[in-house]
Amino acid sequence: MIEILTPAEVAQARHTGALVADILHTLKSRSAVGTNLLDIDRWAQEMIVQAGAESCYVDYEPSFGRGPFGHYICTAVNDAVLHGLPHDYKLADGDLLTLDLAVSLGGVAADAAISFIVGESQPAESVALIDATRRALDAGIAAAVPGARIGDISHAIGTVLSAAGYQINTEFGGHGIGSTMHQDPHISNTGRPGRGYKLRPGLLLALEPWVMADTAKLVTDDDGWTLRSATGCRTAHTEHTIAITPNGPEILTLPKQS
Repeated sequence: MIEILTPAEVAQARHTGALVADILHTLKSRSAVGTNLLDIDRWAQEMIVQAGAESCYVDYEPSFGRGPFGHYICTAVNDAVLHGLPHDYKLADGDLLTLDLAVSLGGVAADAAISFIVGESQPAESVALIDATRRALDAGIAAAVPGARIGDISHAIGTVLSAAGYQINTEFGGHGIGSTMHQDPHISNTGRPGRGYKLRPGLLLALEPWVMADTAKLVTDDDGWTLRSATGCRTAHTEHTIAITPNGPEILTLPKQS
């Protein structure tokens, strides 16, 4: 299903997106050496409930997962990149942490992810991974103009990631979003320009470039959810929800806080 939101629904999406962004911003500020992933999940729960919002993850049960996700945020560390199930792990200096959050507020969902390095260490490989996903996301957003096609976004993202020397996995990518978290169209992180669904105002998209340092192959943890690089290399993932407007793309998940 592809949803085209009304102006009132897009206005609500701005509120949802701001909430997602501010929760992620707060969680990043609290994530320090020694922080437990389960504490991050608990903090996310508290902020979602306090805002009168609903988690898109707790009851999430897609075909590729093992039962309901059961947590409020995805926490992926180092070689984990997607669907990281929060567990009893204390962050160490130099860990590369990805937080991926989706909530629904007022009947409209928003989804975003950030990758960052914990502590004082700044491993060069991790910095490069994060930078590549951020630049790829910027390129994808710039391509998301009315009248363009999904393939234009995928091509823009893939061009940046490939130029940075990374292999691209096409099993998971961006997606439509609206009254539910995951909708059509699928947005691969590489593709051919001029192909696919034509963008029009009212369409909401979650764009999410992600890469692994030296492979395109994923493996799944015994928890049935967490996806890791097959080689144990580090990974990064950056995501924004955007709205297609008559004036171009609008990022809905930018934090108000500096």
